[in-house]
Amino acid sequence: MNMKSIIGLLAVSTIVLGWVLYHSDDPVPEHSDEAVQSYRLSNGMKILVVENHRAPVMVSQVWYRVGASYEHDGITGVSHVLEHMMFKGTEKYEAGEFSEIIAANGGEENAFTGQDYTAYFQKIANDRLELCIEMEADRMRNIIFDEKEFIKELEVVKEERRLRTDDKPSSLTYERFNAVAFTNSPYRRPIIGWMEDLDTLTVEDARQWYKTWYAPNNATLVVAGDVQADEVFRLAKQYFGPLPASKIPKLKPRHEARQYGTQRLTVELPAKIPYLLMGYKAPILTADIIDTEQEKELYALEVLAGVLDGGSSARFSENLVRGQEIANSASASYGMSARHDTLFVLSAVPNDGVAIEVLEFALREEIDRIKNQLPDDKELDRVKAQVVAAQVYKQDSVFYQAMEVGMLDSIGLPWHIKDDYVEKVLAVTAEQVQQAAKKYLVDEHLTVAVLEPLPIESSTNKEIQTATTAGENDAQ
Repeated sequence: MNMKSIIGLLAVSTIVLGWVLYHSDDPVPEHSDEAVQSYRLSNGMKILVVENHRAPVMVSQVWYRVGASYEHDGITGVSHVLEHMMFKGTEKYEAGEFSEIIAANGGEENAFTGQDYTAYFQKIANDRLELCIEMEADRMRNIIFDEKEFIKELEVVKEERRLRTDDKPSSLTYERFNAVAFTNSPYRRPIIGWMEDLDTLTVEDARQWYKTWYAPNNATLVVAGDVQADEVFRLAKQYFGPLPASKIPKLKPRHEARQYGTQRLTVELPAKIPYLLMGYKAPILTADIIDTEQEKELYALEVLAGVLDGGSSARFSENLVRGQEIANSASASYGMSARHDTLFVLSAVPNDGVAIEVLEFALREEIDRIKNQLPDDKELDRVKAQVVAAQVYKQDSVFYQAMEVGMLDSIGLPWHIKDDYVEKVLAVTAEQVQQAAKKYLVDEHLTVAVLEPLPIESSTNKEIQTATTAGENDAQ
């Protein structure tokens, strides 16, 4: 969501709390490393600070451990709708005033909902830290669920769904692809929710979701930038410390059901070009496999994605787009950071006159080449150089630094693994890449989706969108 009205400078009063907030049984700082300093309040809220003194700016983020994967059928999309409601006012601040105050102080703010978390952030000058913490603490427990505002925001979300998914053939295909690829994993449900569920969602659904999950012991404050950790901890104690903890539901483990052979689906929609998706079930990183042989397989999958699709020198671009000229575009993606098992995804758009079956065969050939012939050192060096470069560039982004720490913490992974990422990618061998392909990129793990274009009746119909290669699987 995005509400950024510019008004005159507004001062926010400072709330001064007595020594009761600093009584002797407050916890001491937790484990810290060179990059991240950690503290936990007595109500269970975690505070993570990444000091970066390159410029007098900072990013403040509050991460809640709840997202679309926590939902159940009938209320899909409620996490995202609640994200919208978090900007609709508290007893202290009117609807939209949060955003207006941040803008008036020269900052910008927004929020995003994922499968495994919901996060709210501000990017602002470092001397506005207290302002951000005070207002975030206020809306953690005090937002107002006005029926009219809820209905209005629900319509905004529905329109968002129409524009991003229903009216975009590639996105709608990606959504149906996930629904078929996963049998019982919560990732089969879209983050923005099914329209049928949005049609019946009530303000009471959102209110109960808020009461259940939005509590200090289910949240993490991450602050990165030109700040002092001790000051962040002090302000967090002052504003978040008085908020009561809640009993957070303990979710039962959910493991994706076994797949028995390749699954296929066809989506027929008015569109200009076809679109192909191939997804292989793939594992994710969990705390119990860190520093094991199984973890090495995941890093090998990351490198494999780079070998196939890591710039103009990667195999898909070199062989399918420029070489055989059968693909207009082709990509590969995999991410090990999630709460539930994921997909290693191949996607492609054929060139004119190329049958979708030919394109699928060509993608399969590229996978078979990896299985039958080791990738050469030059390919691996290219992928590893890209990883190192990305690690260097991210040091210039305090937002990315905060995002990385917050995301890992929200899905239950220790933040220190971010510092090991480059080293572990550099250690991946050609043999490990080949073995990962042989183990996970197999037909028993595969789901294939095809967008089959139907004639577009009217070129002036603005609701018909051209298919693209990027399937959208999240909503903000």
